[in-house]
Amino acid sequence: MTQAPTPTAETVRRLVRSLLKERTDSADGTVGTSGADNAAGPELRPVTGGREHFTWWVGARHVLRLAPDRKAAARLRRELRLRDLVRPHLPVAVPTSVAHGEWAPGLAYTLDTRVPDGSGEEHDVSALGEADLAALLTGLREVPVRQAEALGVPRVAPRSLEALRREAVRAAERLGAADEFDPGRLLQLAAPAAVQLAAQPGSAVLVHHGLTGEHLVVSADGRVRGVLDWSEAAVGDPAEDIAGLALAVGSPPAVRAATLAGYGARPCLRGLWLARCDTVVRLAAGLAGRDDSPLPLLRTRLRRAWEAILLERVTELRDGEADDVL
Repeated sequence: MTQAPTPTAETVRRLVRSLLKERTDSADGTVGTSGADNAAGPELRPVTGGREHFTWWVGARHVLRLAPDRKAAARLRRELRLRDLVRPHLPVAVPTSVAHGEWAPGLAYTLDTRVPDGSGEEHDVSALGEADLAALLTGLREVPVRQAEALGVPRVAPRSLEALRREAVRAAERLGAADEFDPGRLLQLAAPAAVQLAAQPGSAVLVHHGLTGEHLVVSADGRVRGVLDWSEAAVGDPAEDIAGLALAVGSPPAVRAATLAGYGARPCLRGLWLARCDTVVRLAAGLAGRDDSPLPLLRTRLRRAWEAILLERVTELRDGEADDVL
C-alpha cells in the first residue's frame, strides 16, 4: 500500500482556502474570517495529542481533521453519519461537520464546528456534571443498535476481565519493583470475582469507546458540554465507557454517573476494574517504552482509576446480589 502523504501547513492552508472560496461568513456557522485576516485566511494551529487523525485548529470556531490512511478515512466517514444518529439522543453537544471530502485520493477530511469550553483534563466535573455524564450514558443506551450497525459501526465482543486481571498482576509486579504501585492492591480483585464480573448476555449498547478527558468538553463550572471524536464507537460492553470515565474524571464520579444512568453494581464494578487493570498494564508498558503516552498522563489515569468508591465488595459479589451492592 502506498504511504499516505503527511499534510504540511501549506497543504492544510490550501485546503482551507479552497473551502473559503465556496463559503462565506454567515450567521449559520459557515466558515469565514473577518477584518484584516480575510486576505491571509484564518489562523491554523496543529492540535497536539491526536493519533487517529492529523488535526488542526482553524481560527477560533472550527477544527479540521484529516485521515492518515484509508482505514481511518472509512472510520471518519462513518463517524459523520453516526454523529447525526446519536445527536438527538444526547444532552451534550456533538460536533457538526460544515464541510467534508477528500484531502488526498481516498483520504477523507472533515471541517467541524468547535465545541467551546475546556477539556476533562483541565476541569473537574461537578455534581451537575455527573448528572450530565449520567444523561450521556443513558442517551447512548437509547441509540438504536440496529441503526448504528447499519451505518457500519462494528460489534465488539466483551473483554475477559480475568485475562486482563492476570496481565495486570504481572504488570503490577514490575511497577512494584519500580516503586510506582503497590501490587497488593490488586488482591482486591480475586479470580472468582473477575469471572463473576463477566459481561452479561444481551447487554450490548452503543459505546463511545474513547471517553477520555481530551474527548470530554467540560466548562469551568464543571458541566459536561460535549463529546468529541466518535471514530472508535462500537456496539459492545457498556462497562467500557464506565471505565473510560473512571480514567477521565475519577472512579467515584464515574460510578455515581453510571448508577444515576440506571446501571447496576455488576457493570459499574466491571467498568471500575477494567479501568484499574488497564492503567496498571499501560503504565508498566509506558515505563518499558512500549506505550508512547506521556508518563504523567498514565500516572494521573492510574491515580484516578484507583480512587476508592463507597462500597468495594467485589469479593462478596454473588449471582443474584449484583444489583444490591452499590
